[in-house]
Amino acid sequence: MQTDRVIAERYRLLAELGRGGMGIVWRAEDIVLGRQVAVKEVLSPSDDAARRALREARSAARLSHPSVVKVYDVVEEGGRPWVVMEYVEARSLHEVINQDGPLPPDRAARVGRQLLSALGAAHSVGILHRDVKPGNVLLAKGDRAVLTDFGIASIEGDVTLTQAGGLLGSPAYIAPERFLGERALPASDLWALGATLYAATSGRPPFHRDDPVAVFGAVLNEEPPIPPHAEALRPVLEGLLRKDPRERMPIGVAEAVLLAISEDRLPRLPPVAPPQVTGGGTHRTTAATTELPVVPETVVPETVAPETVLPEAVPERGTDLTWRVGGVFAYVGMALLLLGSLFVLLSSR
Repeated sequence: MQTDRVIAERYRLLAELGRGGMGIVWRAEDIVLGRQVAVKEVLSPSDDAARRALREARSAARLSHPSVVKVYDVVEEGGRPWVVMEYVEARSLHEVINQDGPLPPDRAARVGRQLLSALGAAHSVGILHRDVKPGNVLLAKGDRAVLTDFGIASIEGDVTLTQAGGLLGSPAYIAPERFLGERALPASDLWALGATLYAATSGRPPFHRDDPVAVFGAVLNEEPPIPPHAEALRPVLEGLLRKDPRERMPIGVAEAVLLAISEDRLPRLPPVAPPQVTGGGTHRTTAATTELPVVPETVVPETVAPETVLPEAVPERGTDLTWRVGGVFAYVGMALLLLGSLFVLLSSR
């Protein structure tokens, strides 16, 4: 669908890119700067929809990361907000899975690393995405992964958008603690990313069911089988899909493992920290409360330089003599033991 409509006397709508329950995304031209942009038209006239659009803009605007779509502007036209964003020529991960099939583990690992980095940047400034799923991940040229749609993101210290008994997000990608009515955590985004990587390598989410109620039960009570061809991703999938958010794999560890998988070098995982008993009860260091570790860009395995030849250990002279004397005494002792046994045998006759 093409149109020549101009929004806010600046953005000319060129073609529709996609639509959902909340609005339509257009490819547009910024007349002033002469560049392509993406413009989200918010269809719902409600105040809640307007606040959600502004929340998306504010969330993304606080981030500067190559794997987070940039927000340039928010304008009002026809009594509705329009969010102007970076135009990324790409397909969504959902489209890639449906059209091309599941991703091989190394490609999924490369995509996952970028999304983990994006979530780490968001969490570091107090932003939770709360709707990580294949439909909100764009795959551009060179497998650049971009996280989009911060429309239901939670910003630390901002309480303007309330949840009046509703559960925001896509059921197949909602963490167990949120189903139980607990507040969203950084670890909740990690669960959603684990479910997204599972879908990327298997073709469907880990707790896929036809009935939303069945999805609810599966998320809380079942463990998803790891697809045979995704075996290399098992540590990350199982680590991110732990039911207890306190036991979920920390973001830095997950990033290091995905780096190794994407380069065919799997590092040894550090052990899970045991619970620590304090005066206030049991406490476990978690991904949501610990400082995010920095993952090095390259992993260099320990090797012994080829020109280095380790000489065989040469025993000291005194030590060698001691072993020789000890050996003689051992043989004499065995001979005496045999003679004694023979003497006892003959005497009994």
